[in-house]
Amino acid sequence: MTQIAISAARSQLGDLVRRAAHSRETIALTDHGHVAALLVSPQVIEDLEDALAVADYQRRKAEGTLGEGIPMAEVRRRLGLEKP
Repeated sequence: MTQIAISAARSQLGDLVRRAAHSRETIALTDHGHVAALLVSPQVIEDLEDALAVADYQRRKAEGTLGEGIPMAEVRRRLGLEKP
């Protein structure tokens, strides 16, 4: 993870955002030596959310607390992949 002071980041913000977005590099913005914020690619966040959802599903499955679910045909209809 790259760290850069907020004061130095001001003049490089566009470049830093592009680095985070395109290379999936996490950039820590520091304030007086302490990490104050992170620049992170949206794809990284989406991947983490997906992994969290899978882990939650696996936990509920192991506990036996899964609900009934939705039939695949209904999912496809809701997504517009099939006609009603």
